[in-house]
Amino acid sequence: MDIQIKNRKLVTLVVCLIPLLWLFLDIAFGNLGSNPIQALHIRLGDWSLRFLCITLAVTPIQMMTRWRGMSDYRQMLGLYAFFYATLHLLAYLVVDNNLMWSIIGTDIIESPYIWFGVVAYLIVFALAITSPKWVMKSMGKSWKKLHRLIYVSSIAAIIHYFWQLKGNLAEPLLYSIIIFFLLLFRVLLWKTRHELKEMMIPKGYE
Repeated sequence: MDIQIKNRKLVTLVVCLIPLLWLFLDIAFGNLGSNPIQALHIRLGDWSLRFLCITLAVTPIQMMTRWRGMSDYRQMLGLYAFFYATLHLLAYLVVDNNLMWSIIGTDIIESPYIWFGVVAYLIVFALAITSPKWVMKSMGKSWKKLHRLIYVSSIAAIIHYFWQLKGNLAEPLLYSIIIFFLLLFRVLLWKTRHELKEMMIPKGYE
């Protein structure tokens, strides 16, 4: 059983790298269009957001399918969201601006959409460095509170995406709808659990 789980995780690990390989091939063959730097940004940002959506979808899928094994992949998927977000950030800093910090600083000040991207990234960065089991144990209940910030990160990422695009907004709108329903699911789940908890608490005589 352990070998099967390891094999499935290895397959998942490799599959999650396919978008990066695909991107490398498009770079090598010049398939990024007339504005390759912008295409690079968008592709990496898209995959970060996609993995964020997939990570958020683990709990609903697990509850609907009753396959508890889904939770074994949540951490890996979340780390891939961080991985592609980091590549997205590096593309902006290195490829687009050649680490010219004066230009980057001015860009951040003049482009408020970047602020939301920074917020989203700092959250997934915090979630990534606190994902190991020993950190989870040492943080105790604070770990769950911190990892709930993934909802804030997803909203900030969507605002960042919407604000920077001009023209076709179909794709960010699709991600917005997906994240809205994933967050709505959690709100309804919290409300249901809260109501059940209240029903189980004995009421005193008035």
